[in-house]
Amino acid sequence: MNIYGVKFTETGKIYYFDAQNLNIHMNVNVIVETEKGLQYGKIVEKVDESTVEEKNSIKKILRLTTKEDYKQYLKNLKDAEQALKKAQMIATELNLDMHFLSASYTFDRKQLLFNFTADERIDFRDLTKKLASIYKTRIELHQIGARDKASSVGGIGSCGRTLCCSTFLRTLESVSMNMAKNQNLALNPSKINGCCGRLLCCLTYEDQCYQESKKGLPNIGAKVTYGDIQGVVTSVDILNRTLKVNTGNEIVEIHLNNESNQ
Repeated sequence: MNIYGVKFTETGKIYYFDAQNLNIHMNVNVIVETEKGLQYGKIVEKVDESTVEEKNSIKKILRLTTKEDYKQYLKNLKDAEQALKKAQMIATELNLDMHFLSASYTFDRKQLLFNFTADERIDFRDLTKKLASIYKTRIELHQIGARDKASSVGGIGSCGRTLCCSTFLRTLESVSMNMAKNQNLALNPSKINGCCGRLLCCLTYEDQCYQESKKGLPNIGAKVTYGDIQGVVTSVDILNRTLKVNTGNEIVEIHLNNESNQ
């Protein structure tokens, strides 16, 4: 198999397709076969076949794009933008509390997909019927979460850089409060939550490192004995493996390195 990674949008997920005997270069546009119909995408990487699972389910790259394909792609983008406004207008008329974020046609216009956010589950059956009667194609509506919304809209994080989810993150991994606790971070939502209001994705980046460094370290408030020093742990620097111990008379700093305490 001659496998390449393809993106349908700049910040979207990478999907894998078999180019068969086609001679393809990076960053060229191609027409691919998907379960939802034909799609217009860009080649972003060459993939080693041995690293790909479920090869039997991989669809084909049909051809390189032409000027006519590009014109059709631009028309689809323009029409989808108009459909997005129309969908929001109809939803408002139906008193549906939903906010549409994006709309996209498949290249062959066999499907029109809308992404929206809402605070609760929405019964959008009437909306779907109205949209189908207008656009004469299959309508699909996806309710997405806050993190997916941030990925789609983009923005600037508390670090001052463009959001990871809208640039290089291919999948949004699960983030837990334990990751913040492992790093001894103050559990202040304004400090550990991202623009989406959920826990920062970057908490996952160093979590394994913190877990390894934390092994053998006591918790704050624990009573410890280290040589002639006895007292209560008042603070822990996980990465430097350093403790501050209150002996009752003074605060003593202890560097554990890889040694164990009692």
